[in-house]
Amino acid sequence: MDIRKVKKLIELIETSGVAEIEIHEGEESVRISRYPTTAQMTPFSQMAIAMPPPPMSITNQMASSETVPAAAPKGHVITSPIVGTFYRASSPANKPFVEVGNTVNEGDTLCVIEAMKILNQITSDKTGTVSKILVENGAPVEYGEPLFVIE
Repeated sequence: MDIRKVKKLIELIETSGVAEIEIHEGEESVRISRYPTTAQMTPFSQMAIAMPPPPMSITNQMASSETVPAAAPKGHVITSPIVGTFYRASSPANKPFVEVGNTVNEGDTLCVIEAMKILNQITSDKTGTVSKILVENGAPVEYGEPLFVIE
């Protein structure tokens, strides 16, 4: 692809409201985006490898050994795969996806987490009964934070 065409596309992106453009010419293609690609999100269902937790520093290890560990919830814990805002329903007018006591199957939607204006559906990876919902609607969640307990 001609470099002049690429420069012209960059100028068009800068002056327009378009966030990203991708053009294919035969075997060649170019993608131009206003935003860095290092922060790209993949839907939860496509995530194959979970990130390991960060290593504990010596001060964290000392602090954690001095505190009384919280009782781990009984059952299978569904954790947040991303950082964002937790919502129990797809919109404020809709009823929540699940309630405590509901039976869910593997693949059923439990909630959505909004990250960067994208609603990511969080699905159950186990069949069972929802015994606890650990996060309030509209609350921010961190990566790895427990969301639901399924028994």
